[in-house]
Amino acid sequence: MAGPGPVAPLALSLGEPAGVGPEIVAAARDALKASGPAFAVVGDAALLRRQGGPVQAVADLSEAAAVFPRALPVLDRPLPAPVTPGRPDPANAAAVADWIEEAVSLAVSGAASGVVTAPIAKAPLYAAGFRFPGHTEFLAELTADVPFAGTRGPVMMLTAKDLRAALVTIHEPLSAVPARVKADRVEHVARVVHEALRRDFGIAAPRLALAALNPHAGEGGAMGREEIEVLGPAAAALRAGGVDITDPLPADTMFHDEARRAYDAAICLYHDQALIPVKTLDFWGGVNVTLGLPVVRTSPDHGTGFDIAGKGMARADSLIAAVKLAGEMAAARAAAPSA
Repeated sequence: MAGPGPVAPLALSLGEPAGVGPEIVAAARDALKASGPAFAVVGDAALLRRQGGPVQAVADLSEAAAVFPRALPVLDRPLPAPVTPGRPDPANAAAVADWIEEAVSLAVSGAASGVVTAPIAKAPLYAAGFRFPGHTEFLAELTADVPFAGTRGPVMMLTAKDLRAALVTIHEPLSAVPARVKADRVEHVARVVHEALRRDFGIAAPRLALAALNPHAGEGGAMGREEIEVLGPAAAALRAGGVDITDPLPADTMFHDEARRAYDAAICLYHDQALIPVKTLDFWGGVNVTLGLPVVRTSPDHGTGFDIAGKGMARADSLIAAVKLAGEMAAARAAAPSA
């Protein structure tokens, strides 16, 4: 990891080439060209030139910072098949996976200060033999052998404005959530978030709020016993280990303006419990962050947008926010005592 001083550029994997990725990447560079942080795209330069802005192929990521104010720097890795917006082609899937792998490798080596991933389409990847549920699991596999001093994730956290919401379960049917919310899982997620807030966000004494599973936090057991039997003991164990976390709180009162000022991150138990407040606060600018990895990784909190790809309708707000957050996290990690 780089020491104090200017951090390296970010590596941005282009994602699904037939989606909105190419156009929002070009728009993000245009929005950030004067202020940074600088990034270089791992992807197809010819495809990016079709977006209309200036593009410059670079041989090495170290060139990106100088190029970024005047053009989009690209580590040119051409696709094997033509791209039609809105129509993903499994023939390009291996290249998409290779772009991600190269971006992660650049971050592991220190050439990049972090990774930003544009959205991928899972169906063409699966058709080509991709064996991971998504980006998060792939990045965890790619960095599994990389030394890491902290509690290892991956843990998914979504951010919007002043809200950070981490997930104990993610894409689980609601009927399966109670059985998956175990004390050891809650404790693990909370430790990862606690350490990440210190290391990657520069918060010296993080405050966590734990969401309850049941209405009214179970109403003393009348509406469910998970708060008594699972969540309360997990919170007590975390506090005994030095993590500042609340007892389980009713989720319907956790996310208003005054409540958010009382904590630095919310530990949420299932998908919609986190995603509804995040998307209500900032539907266009939410960011997906992966915590507990040896590399910084952020992503826009939306998909490939095949229905609007190539039509000039895609908004780059979320990708811009993801690039900015990755730059901030990389700077915080570089400055942290353990970096």
